[in-house]
Amino acid sequence: MTEDEDIEIEDTPKTESRNDLMMRLLLWREKHINEHNFVLFLSFVIGICTAAAALILKYLIHLIQNLLTSHFDADGANYLYLIYPIIGILLAGLYVRYIVKDDISHGVTRILYAISQKKSRLKPHNMYTSVIASSITIGFGGSVGAEAPIVYTGAAIGSNIGRLFRLDQRLLMLLVGCGAAAAIAGIFKAPIAGILFTLEVLMIDMTTTSVLPLLISSITAVTVSYIFTGYNAEFSFVQTETFEAARIPYVIFLGIFCGFVSLYFTRVMTHMEDLFRKIGKPWKKFIFGSLVLSLSIFLLPPLYGEGYGAITSLLNDDLKQLAEGSFFYTENGNMWVMMLFLALIILVKVLATSATNGGGGVGGTFAPSLYVGCFAGFFFAYVINHSGIFPMELSDKNFALMGMAGVMSAVMHAPLMAIFLTTELTGGYELFLPLMITSTVAYATIRVFEPHSIYTMRLAKKGELLTHHKDKAVLTLLKMDSVIEKDFIEVHPDMSLGDMVKVISQSHRNIFPVTDKEGMLLGIVILDDIRNIMFRPELYKRFYVRKFMTMPPAKIEVGSSMDNVMKVFDQTNAWNLPVVENGKYIGFVSKSKIFNSYRRVLVHFSQD
Repeated sequence: MTEDEDIEIEDTPKTESRNDLMMRLLLWREKHINEHNFVLFLSFVIGICTAAAALILKYLIHLIQNLLTSHFDADGANYLYLIYPIIGILLAGLYVRYIVKDDISHGVTRILYAISQKKSRLKPHNMYTSVIASSITIGFGGSVGAEAPIVYTGAAIGSNIGRLFRLDQRLLMLLVGCGAAAAIAGIFKAPIAGILFTLEVLMIDMTTTSVLPLLISSITAVTVSYIFTGYNAEFSFVQTETFEAARIPYVIFLGIFCGFVSLYFTRVMTHMEDLFRKIGKPWKKFIFGSLVLSLSIFLLPPLYGEGYGAITSLLNDDLKQLAEGSFFYTENGNMWVMMLFLALIILVKVLATSATNGGGGVGGTFAPSLYVGCFAGFFFAYVINHSGIFPMELSDKNFALMGMAGVMSAVMHAPLMAIFLTTELTGGYELFLPLMITSTVAYATIRVFEPHSIYTMRLAKKGELLTHHKDKAVLTLLKMDSVIEKDFIEVHPDMSLGDMVKVISQSHRNIFPVTDKEGMLLGIVILDDIRNIMFRPELYKRFYVRKFMTMPPAKIEVGSSMDNVMKVFDQTNAWNLPVVENGKYIGFVSKSKIFNSYRRVLVHFSQD
């Protein structure tokens, strides 16, 4: 059994009884509840379960952080900042390595991979393992976010509930989206952003079938969150300075600045991932990652944990509180020192986040992008206000809010979600226009350099990314194994023309692969090429396959994406191409087979 298989071994009387009960339930459901209504009910259940998981995760993180840091001094260095992150990464790494025994990092990327390559199937343990690992990581100071783990958890809840009721791939994909939407809605109290996340980041199409379940999951999750945590926005923000049209040029420049900050964020994150991949040994990764993280937090305490306290400080224009517990506290009135402090946090946050995940911790880049954006916007306004070069006074906290939307928009390539998430997080609806401008400009800026988001670039390089481009999406959902045809009769180079004619009489194909004794593909014989000699018996013993075989216009390697396969067909104008594995013949793929499969998948996933 491979790691991707999670089929239960059903051989005990207890298991058989449970399966029998489940089968009766499925038959009852099919008889009394139609599929559409049942999906709506499941989306409601998913919303409740995911919201509960989000509340548990937030509670565990805050509990651990309060136990560890509530006694820290505000006006001096706290040396436990050097110890806590190391313990957190160690505990989380041991838990993942020896208890989970599966890679649960890069949660959003794994959801995208499951949707496009694994029929939207996520393992049952993903419904809780990310919650445990990320609460340990973040509670002990890991500089990552809890949002990607809870989105992974919500998607897994949706997937496994759908699998429990034997729903097909199309509906599983929808329930995965419901879980992800509920996760964002529950943890941020942001139902609109939750739906937009599934559309822009997970790239699930909004149809008449999908819109209502997504709404129900998001509304249910945010309602549960309201009941237990109140109706206040996640971040305390009170707009005291009204926005004026004269500041729009500054907002545009902020968008460009956020675009380049996002480019730095994405590139450094990618290079750090490559660096940790090259390190190889887990204990070496742990040592390097924990050292980078603990030193970063010791020098810059606002990097501790997910950083929501630091964001709140900036949104309330309180730099003094932000500098508490650091070497910068005694200089919090010095303009130049504070500029350096803010700039260092923007630059080092990415390193701390990468070190947390690379060293063995579990967390996402969702909150770090919000964090960096908030600091970038505040830094932008702070520099303009104190440099004396520009005549206009800007609101530091208003620009901090805009920066949150700008960097998140560019990093995730999701401008709509960034706009609505920022407003729902803070209640800053009066800044809707500048938020739109910042998000749009930042997104347009990074698109010049990076065509894919930080989540999708890994899959896009492999051709495994599902997108809103209908043709590419269907080709991504198609699997090579489903279109390989193996009813071609193999021939060998030393066969005579007479033997070849006998093979032709037994075959209904007009192409014949030529292989050696080891099964390696040497060439092909096309029936039309020998039609002029195959009816001349006097040539049967004079001509051999090696004389009239030809080389195929191209070979398809097993495992190639269907998008690349179609590109090869377009380049060669071929109708059939051989499939090989390290040179060994496997079968053929044909345009007609691919087109038939394409139509079948398109019809299935386009049903409303």
